Amino acid sequence: MAARRGGYVATGQTEVVAVIDGPAVDRLRDERLDWRFKAVPADAWGATVGEYLATKPARGDLGTPLLTLDADALDHNVSTMADWCARSGLAHAPHGKTTMAPALWRKQLDAGAWGITLANAAQVRVGRAFGVRRIMLANALVDPGALRWLGAQLDADPGFEFVSWVDSTRTVDLMTEALRGVGRPVDVCVELGAPGGRTGCRDDDEAVAVARAVRQSPALRLVGAAGYEGALAHDTSPEGLAAVDTYLKRLGRFAGAIDAGLVSAGGSAYFDQVGDILGPLVATGATVLLRSGAYITHDDLFLQGVSPLTRRGGAAFRPAARGWARVVSRPEPGLALLDGGKRDFPYDEGLPVPLDLPGAHVSALNDQHSFLRLPAGAALAVGDVVRLGLSHPCTMFDKWTLIPVLDAEDTVVDLVRTYF
Repeated sequence: MAARRGGYVATGQTEVVAVIDGPAVDRLRDERLDWRFKAVPADAWGATVGEYLATKPARGDLGTPLLTLDADALDHNVSTMADWCARSGLAHAPHGKTTMAPALWRKQLDAGAWGITLANAAQVRVGRAFGVRRIMLANALVDPGALRWLGAQLDADPGFEFVSWVDSTRTVDLMTEALRGVGRPVDVCVELGAPGGRTGCRDDDEAVAVARAVRQSPALRLVGAAGYEGALAHDTSPEGLAAVDTYLKRLGRFAGAIDAGLVSAGGSAYFDQVGDILGPLVATGATVLLRSGAYITHDDLFLQGVSPLTRRGGAAFRPAARGWARVVSRPEPGLALLDGGKRDFPYDEGLPVPLDLPGAHVSALNDQHSFLRLPAGAALAVGDVVRLGLSHPCTMFDKWTLIPVLDAEDTVVDLVRTYF
């Protein structure tokens, strides 16, 4: 797919382009296992990742607390999103901040993603360390040192494609000053926001003025319009869906007003509306770039309830992440304390859910404990391991530097390295 509009060219999946350094990702299997990785048992220390995997360890060989990924569910989710984007005519740059895992980025890129979205300069540096050649920074970059580093990256690698966002003329001025002397202009999208949202121009006239300032900057190149609709709703109520629709229509009108060659929106909750409302811009020559990232693991609570593929039917995503925690105390009838807590599992979009204990629920988490409330007569003893469903991938991966991937037989078939 190739699109030209407003001076922007989006190279696409039909080209044979190495968007990530595969050998660099492969070398992760050479890392030595030791005390740094809380998922790894002590008897594996000293082996490389590859050597350890060759022993075909079982999930039961690992300690608790534990986070695991399901290999089949990961593959299903990646291919399902890739198929949806292909049918919808949308390009895809999944948000890499969700996992910060180059091995999972490669899986997404191999399935046809255009590039990777990231959220700050530190994450972009991780991307470049693994040779990611197409990066959207879904944020403004105003740190002078980070901008100088970015300029050096662009000058050193003509094949590196980078796009960031701006939402004020002050941002344009700061970028222009820091990038003075850089040989290649930095591509930027003007970010359109909304009252009550996150960043982005609140007023359409202001957004047009920012676009004008970008065009006048010798260090920047205006390529499009971008925004994030997920900050405007948190459910699938008629009011929430209407707020998303209203915002996306504004974004589409603004994109037309500035002749945007690139239009980007879309988290993992409302990407269907991005396709419905912004997808028709593809016929005008624009590239519509979706940024959904949390779909890769989906979840058991928040995303399960709001995902478009759940709401609209079809090949829905599958929860691919599981928590595992061991009972360390039964201090009262109806209460078990588990050895995993806030340092191990996400909790901001719902507490972990016990999957194999009908009538049980987690009522609270401390740093290192979960309070598991049990129905009368529940047979759960100290030492037993509980399987947990989890919510919100974006606060899940950052708690683990190495995450085991399991096959259908609970054999560890990979160890995913993260970089937060």
